[in-house]
Amino acid sequence: MIRRENECAKETREHMRGGDGTVKLTHFINSPEELYDKGRLFAKLTLEPGTGIGYHVHETDEEIFYILKGTAEYSDNGTVCTVSAGDVTICPAGEGHGITNKGDETVELIAVIVYK
Repeated sequence: MIRRENECAKETREHMRGGDGTVKLTHFINSPEELYDKGRLFAKLTLEPGTGIGYHVHETDEEIFYILKGTAEYSDNGTVCTVSAGDVTICPAGEGHGITNKGDETVELIAVIVYK
């Protein structure tokens, strides 16, 4: 199967997880069944300057970010560091994270959420 970019569902989320601005999502899957019920998200997220996803804890799942473009501030369990294109972040179940674009360029990342 091939899903073309124009067939992917798109949405925007205001103040995602309490973050600033509007995050744009392009969903690569239509439902958890497409991940064999092993996860719930596989998407590209776009963070314009000043936009972010607020700090939150993953209780029963794990989230992985692959940074495609740009530089952002990433909170890894409360420790803030810089992530850039090519970096991978992993937030295991029971831990927390958040990400904010504090720069002048758009940040794009792939996000995958898998169940514990």
